[in-house]
Amino acid sequence: MSNQELVVLGRAEEAGACCPGVATAPLDEDQAAELAKVFKALGDPVRLRLLSLIASRAGGEVCVCDLTPAFDLSQPTISHHLKLLRQAGLIDCERRGTWVYYQALPGALDRLSAFLTTTRKTEATA
Repeated sequence: MSNQELVVLGRAEEAGACCPGVATAPLDEDQAAELAKVFKALGDPVRLRLLSLIASRAGGEVCVCDLTPAFDLSQPTISHHLKLLRQAGLIDCERRGTWVYYQALPGALDRLSAFLTTTRKTEATA
């Protein structure tokens, strides 16, 4: 993954920046590139688990001190993965004293869900 900041899915200013559902309309090049960056961030098992741990937490947020023990990885490695999830626009954080608290961005998760939802009706096989 490159060091440049990733565009947050659906937050671009130009019209039509939000991706249509996979079965409703084909993506243009820019939409595909934008969406691929988000899926690339989710393409790592550690980042996928981190997002799941954050999104499923009661109260909507989790301290980094509670995330690190869930993995057999160093704290700097966990921080790197969290940074990539932030750059992809999937999570955000807030520093409170020494600790950083993470929360999933529901809008980003909703847009991914909407993209992956198939709205086209399929014929039943006989």
